[in-house]
Amino acid sequence: MRAKLEKNLGSIVDMTRMPAALFIVDTVREHIAVKEALKLGIPIFAMADTNANPRDIDYVIPSNDDASKSIDIIVNSAAEAIKAGLEDRKNEKNNEAAKAEKAEKDAKAAKAEKTAKAAKEAVKTEEEE
Repeated sequence: MRAKLEKNLGSIVDMTRMPAALFIVDTVREHIAVKEALKLGIPIFAMADTNANPRDIDYVIPSNDDASKSIDIIVNSAAEAIKAGLEDRKNEKNNEAAKAEKAEKDAKAAKAEKTAKAAKEAVKTEEEE
């Protein structure tokens, strides 16, 4: 019993914030999850076939939610898309950080150049006097 609870709900304990979205394979069977997500304003991505009501689903994936092969194809495709999106986001953050670092270096270099110019002008005016 304890092992089953840990298997089914173990990762929920580690959550520190609300999920950004919910992916549901069978909305008829998981109707409670749909209602909870609606109450909490969590977007729902769901596989739905002809026996499901798509009105409460934000992003419907028309498919057979009963066949294991169909579920496997859709879930794997969604997982790959999520991985690609996370990788793109990571690359964008790295690029933004690199641009910010370059801008900071350029600003420091410009400031150093300005200070050097001011020092040269000060020396020049002292020599003229």
